[in-house]
Amino acid sequence: MIPRHRPSTVEEMKPVGAFVAQVLRTLEAASQPGVSLLELDSLAHTMINEAGAISCYLDYHPSFGASPFGKVLCTSVNDAALHGLPHAYDLEAGDLLSLDFAVNLNGWVADSALTLIVGGADHDSDQRRLDQHRLDQRLIDTCEQALAAGIAQARVGNRLGDISAAIGAVSKGAGYRVNTDFGGHGVGRTMHEDPSIPNDDSPGTGPKLKAGMVFAIEPWLMQSTKEIFTDSDGWTLRSVDGSRSAHVEHTVAITEKGPLVLTKRD
Repeated sequence: MIPRHRPSTVEEMKPVGAFVAQVLRTLEAASQPGVSLLELDSLAHTMINEAGAISCYLDYHPSFGASPFGKVLCTSVNDAALHGLPHAYDLEAGDLLSLDFAVNLNGWVADSALTLIVGGADHDSDQRRLDQHRLDQRLIDTCEQALAAGIAQARVGNRLGDISAAIGAVSKGAGYRVNTDFGGHGVGRTMHEDPSIPNDDSPGTGPKLKAGMVFAIEPWLMQSTKEIFTDSDGWTLRSVDGSRSAHVEHTVAITEKGPLVLTKRD
């Protein structure tokens, strides 16, 4: 059964959504060449402690993880698609970095992710780097467009498959292949609740969407494959062909007035 929350409860979720958005904005600004993934994790940890929040990742140990995650932030770089375990790696200009972050604040959870190109726009005269930047930006843009399309379908009276179908249509329309092993999910008192929301499906299928449902909607794409493997760290999921990946996510409440993005960053 998909949990539903009263309007007053959705109001109670707004502070955790705003906090997650604030942390991701801060981490995005801090993600500069020369900064270590461990430094980013430490910064997130400090902000969690200062807010009195609780990390959803630190002791997280699902069946697909080799051990408890042990960090408070997922940092997936270049060919790492999801669940990137922070380690002693210094970011380089042009790296494609995804940041995924979830916490519990005042008993409620919000979950969000973004992808950025480290160092921003590449004005280097090297053609190979310019071409890579364009490919990376197109990948990010497609993920963002797929996320927006999925959120637009998170409306009372639609069906769960409408969200998935919208994400898949944008992704496949741009020429990417879609992996449905990992995707969105319900969120509320815990990070992962019913339902599972694959990033591709048939429209008009699945449970009917009702006010008070809260979902984490999260498209992710790899440049030239949909196949992944688990890194030796037991957590990081990488593309099988070494192609780069992007991942975006928002926590969204379904309301009578339409979708409410709780983790909106702008």
